[in-house]
Amino acid sequence: MSALSADEVYALAPYAKTLGVVFDEIAATGVRATLAHDLSLSTVGGGLHGGALMGLADVCAAVCAALNGPAGAGPATVESTTHFLRPARTDVVATARPLRVGRNTVVEVDIHGAGGELCARVTQVVTAVRMQVPDEPSPTVPADAGP
Repeated sequence: MSALSADEVYALAPYAKTLGVVFDEIAATGVRATLAHDLSLSTVGGGLHGGALMGLADVCAAVCAALNGPAGAGPATVESTTHFLRPARTDVVATARPLRVGRNTVVEVDIHGAGGELCARVTQVVTAVRMQVPDEPSPTVPADAGP
């Protein structure tokens, strides 16, 4: 893929928008996105839940890998290692950068709090998979059709 806009990412991966990921930069050399601190995403003590941080990292790594992958292929995470370094009690910014580009792309994502403190570091292996678009939706029986 040569370029992607935030709207294209949201269309391809609606979870990114559902989670609240806001893209600041989308490029093959790196992806930067923000996740606002929200109590609905927090855990004990008011820190962002690890799943929210991992979701943010996964979205950023997938976009970075897709931009570095073969044309017509989509990203699929096959391995993810997360190191939680401190609680994230503020908005966070994730920065993803490719470490190795190939069929399996390795992406490192750093997640920083509003004060610049490193809250988590994630390393992901993302593989390129052929994206299949369905030809036609399968026919369905209308709900009111009866037996």
